[in-house]
Amino acid sequence: MGKFLPLALFVVLAYFLLDGLGRDTKKLPSPLIGKNFPNIEVVDFHTGEKFFTQGRLKDKFSLVNVWASWCATCHVEHQMLINIAKSNSVQMMGINYKDKKKLSACVEADRDHTNFGDCFLSMRGNPFDFVAFDEAGKLGLELGVYRVPETFLVNDKGVIIFKHLGEVTPSIWKNDILPLINPL
Repeated sequence: MGKFLPLALFVVLAYFLLDGLGRDTKKLPSPLIGKNFPNIEVVDFHTGEKFFTQGRLKDKFSLVNVWASWCATCHVEHQMLINIAKSNSVQMMGINYKDKKKLSACVEADRDHTNFGDCFLSMRGNPFDFVAFDEAGKLGLELGVYRVPETFLVNDKGVIIFKHLGEVTPSIWKNDILPLINPL
């Protein structure tokens, strides 16, 4: 019996390793699906006023995008968010996550200035109806954010119905998100 133990351990270990190789890491299950969006008091990125998140996420479908100016993928994804905003099919909320907010001047020729939230939006356009400034990552922690960008779809009752890790592409918008907004 003792000589079969190493073989049995190898088979069990090989099974778990092979099982993990076949999984799509961008489709991690979220424990928040089907639950209310966290109702946390946050600061408005532009005005500095405080508001509770659920107060702005009720009565309409909302696409909530967690982004940062230091995130390379956020730079790539941004034009897609602009296109989604132009479609007027969903309210857009941005969460500026663990970022720097202000710089005295944004100069387009100086690419280093894009590492500040306000410069990022002013130079590339602002697709969001409102932006929460989450400098400390408190809202991100409540959402289980561990990398950016992350995108959530919240229904008209304030319930999270979809989560996507990484860049929102035209394919993801068309095939995964839009059918949840317009089921017909």
